Amino acid sequence: MSKQTEIEAAVLRRLLKHLDDNKSVQNIDLMNLAGFCRNCLSKWYMAEAEQQNVKINYDEAREFVYGEPYDAWKEKYQPAATAQQLADFNAKSKSDK
Repeated sequence: MSKQTEIEAAVLRRLLKHLDDNKSVQNIDLMNLAGFCRNCLSKWYMAEAEQQNVKINYDEAREFVYGEPYDAWKEKYQPAATAQQLADFNAKSKSDK
């Protein structure tokens, strides 16, 4: 593995740890502010695995990103989105089209 790849892998691990340490930051907040969320990272992980001919399904990719099965994480850490979060998300979605 090249130094560049090692650095990139370390950065991903650090990002995932940061997200894990900050579970109060909800996916909808990430989407509203940054245009991506933990589920996006899961999809990117799955897509890149497929590019390397590694078969990973979406649930496996989410477990990698979330550090546990998604349904368990969601039950423990994800409250319902607020009306304001949904309004912000819908406004951003419309402006992106």
